[in-house]
Amino acid sequence: MVDPVVWDIGYLLSAALFIFGIKRLSSPKTAPSGNRLGAYGMMLAVIVTLVRMETESPGIIGWELVVGGLALGAIIGAIMATKVQMTGMPEMVALFNGFGGGASALVGLSEVLGRLQVGDIPEAGIGLYGTWVAIGMTALVGWITLTGSLVAMMKLKGGFYIPLTKKDDRGRRKWVNFPTWGPPWLNFVKALLLIGGLALVVLTIQEPNNTDWIYALVAVSCLLGILFVMPIGGADMPVVVSLLNSLSGIAAAFTGFVIGNNVLIIAGSMVGAAGLVLTFVMCKAMNRTLPAVLFKSFGGGGREKRTRTKVGSDAVEVAMVCDGIAKCIIVPGYGMAVSQAQHAVKEFADLLEAMDVEVKYGIHPVAGRMPGHMNVLLAEANVPYEQLIEMDDINSEMAECDVALVLGANDTVNPVARSGEGPLGGMPIIDADKARVVVFIKRSLSVGYAGVDNPLFYEDSTMMLFGDGKKMMVELNAAIKDL
Repeated sequence: MVDPVVWDIGYLLSAALFIFGIKRLSSPKTAPSGNRLGAYGMMLAVIVTLVRMETESPGIIGWELVVGGLALGAIIGAIMATKVQMTGMPEMVALFNGFGGGASALVGLSEVLGRLQVGDIPEAGIGLYGTWVAIGMTALVGWITLTGSLVAMMKLKGGFYIPLTKKDDRGRRKWVNFPTWGPPWLNFVKALLLIGGLALVVLTIQEPNNTDWIYALVAVSCLLGILFVMPIGGADMPVVVSLLNSLSGIAAAFTGFVIGNNVLIIAGSMVGAAGLVLTFVMCKAMNRTLPAVLFKSFGGGGREKRTRTKVGSDAVEVAMVCDGIAKCIIVPGYGMAVSQAQHAVKEFADLLEAMDVEVKYGIHPVAGRMPGHMNVLLAEANVPYEQLIEMDDINSEMAECDVALVLGANDTVNPVARSGEGPLGGMPIIDADKARVVVFIKRSLSVGYAGVDNPLFYEDSTMMLFGDGKKMMVELNAAIKDL
């Protein structure tokens, strides 16, 4: 019999790796090693848990299932990590949040059904209350996280292709846009479902042998997760992804209480706390409160119809404008990610710097589809971190900027946000409109993710380069070289 202290030491080392890993994630330079430390910590926790289970009676029953599950998960994870494009990272993060919540929920479900099968139900009192409340909250939070994250993933993708439908000329099947649906009365329904879920947790305690309450809790939690995310519009999705990440950690912590695993409690609590802090940071960046994001659906609504037009410019005209300037600020958006234009952007910056132009990047906290999306993309192109300036700091420099190059961004530079009305009302923006010349690279005059037209497109000081982000940047770079 192994002294339990040995397992506690193993879990302590695992928790230490988690903490050091999170610490190193605070800087782009140390983030890769921080990510590896977190992975090593989880691997150590898994090994310690398996060895502990094997040394205790009756040992692990079904090693082939354990090994098979680990192998399958490792293969799926490796494929997804190596194959996913940077444009798909937000969707993958949302999906992994869902996997975390779903795993916790399944562990809680298997634990309670296993106990019922062998009649291992604690005596009425604190033992029953503690165990069943932990199981119930694992189910409630876990299933909400799973279904909510799946909806978030689909909203981030914008929709999905219907299988087996007829392909178009480009080989694509029929595309269906994922809806944002949230009438005012839906908040009342969500409140009722939450109350109903908590009531079902109480009923499972009062009648621990009644599996009907258990399956009803699963159903209510799944439905609540769907309705929880469905009304939230695109502009607020970074906040929702952060919150779902927090919920996945909370679910894991509850699971730790269910199975008596300290490392799950520690790791889950850390993820829950970190995700919640990030959620509030995102809310502050959006000038929202969390209740407003969750219940007022600022980011949703229909798309505005455009009634104005704008004559587009070409790469040569923009290159001529850039000739002789002193300062350029590049404002990246999701369009840069979609077109994979970050390397061409870096080349553009290098060309300007060779002409003694000061180049900086204005980074909006919610640019893209998740926090830090633009930072990761630009780091991939070896853009110096010192040139990545956050919104609050870059705005003070916009008035002295000769050219603001906005690549694939819309909502994050939309002056409508200053009006305090509509889906973007009150959201802080990068003040690109204060630059002497604004150059937009977009496929068209279409509205952004929040569905709001941008009046900056039609200003006399604005130049529009219509086309694919990467293609336009390549043409612009070629035009600058020909000057």
